[in-house]
Amino acid sequence: MFRYAKEEDADQILPILFQIFDEMELDVFKEVGDEKMGQVIKEGFFQPGYRYGLDNILVNETDGKVVAIMVGYPEELEDNIDAPLVKIMHKYGIKEKNLFGDKEAWPGEWYLDSFAVAPAYQGKGIGTKTLEHFIDVIRDRGEKILSLNVDVTNEPAKHVYDKAGFKKVGQLYIGSHLYDHMQYDLTK
Repeated sequence: MFRYAKEEDADQILPILFQIFDEMELDVFKEVGDEKMGQVIKEGFFQPGYRYGLDNILVNETDGKVVAIMVGYPEELEDNIDAPLVKIMHKYGIKEKNLFGDKEAWPGEWYLDSFAVAPAYQGKGIGTKTLEHFIDVIRDRGEKILSLNVDVTNEPAKHVYDKAGFKKVGQLYIGSHLYDHMQYDLTK
């Protein structure tokens, strides 16, 4: 079942989301530690308007388990989308000004910030089905362009996005990693 995340999903969402953070190799996670950052991110789930707030997370649930997550928002929200987390980080003594300093979306896009499948469910077609359903949801909202970034070394993910109809339109760095910026034309 595809639905918006609920408060009781937080403990299932966090480890799925951490797969992405681990791949990104963010310095703050190395400095502070995963346990403390997990507390910070989890507290952020309950903040309206935050990048990883429950209002921005869609889940695919199977047999009562969250098996995939998708996090996204319109590009015009990106400049302030992490403000709620900065307050939480400061509360925990983390002096970072932002978790992500790089611009990830382009003007006019609806940005798929994060997409991950729980390890036990990978390789079973759940990611593809979740992505297809997600595209329909965003199209039904009247959005025109859906975008995402995929690490240039992540061939399995790039294959899924290519197969779904995403097209590479550029590249950018997020942190120290180079990403392909891909778009999906929702008007077709």
